[in-house]
Amino acid sequence: MAATDKAKNSVQQAKGKAKEAVGRASGNDRLRARGKTDQVKGNIKQAGEKVKDAIKK
Repeated sequence: MAATDKAKNSVQQAKGKAKEAVGRASGNDRLRARGKTDQVKGNIKQAGEKVKDAIKK
């Protein structure tokens, strides 16, 4: 299960980077902000997974 969650978090981070890039290129500040938000959410979830892994060891 942890590997699946980590993969989902990585996908969320990648989608956020893509949204941010498209928002920057098109001048859409709202899309750029959503992209940054997605990246932060993915980073936080990824950190949570690392904590879970550390506790299990």
